[in-house]
Amino acid sequence: MTIHIKLRKATGTDAADLSHLAMRSKAYWGYSSAFMQACRQELCVDQVMINDATSLFIVAEVDTSMVGFYALEAISSPVIELGFLFVEPAKIRCGIGQQLIEHAKQRAKELGAKTLLIQGDPHAKGFYCAMGAKPIGQRESASIPGRFLPLFSIDLVQ
Repeated sequence: MTIHIKLRKATGTDAADLSHLAMRSKAYWGYSSAFMQACRQELCVDQVMINDATSLFIVAEVDTSMVGFYALEAISSPVIELGFLFVEPAKIRCGIGQQLIEHAKQRAKELGAKTLLIQGDPHAKGFYCAMGAKPIGQRESASIPGRFLPLFSIDLVQ
């Protein structure tokens, strides 16, 4: 069942809600409380990030409830990184993630990107591959030294 969402640009007042949603969504995968605590700072969204001219935060809503969000971060002129993509746990596997990634790909193209770079959670590998991403390596976690996360890219010039 696909849930249809309304998308809007995030505002600074959304920061705390986005941070809480990111934590709930990450915890969905059964990570320990110690692991989640180690990730807290990396999953925190603040007003400065939302208002940064090199980032774009998009919120997904159903009625007036926030059900997901993503963020694009400029790296270089042909590359934009998907900095965040999280869905409310009760709504995972309802098509929201797919709608968010498709919108992110379109926005990245509009912003002039030729490649969308994604550092994903290992649990999301199947999702990103199904959305057209190709594994290109790994990157060390900013939260947990010695933990490496899969890195993907999506060619936006197809």
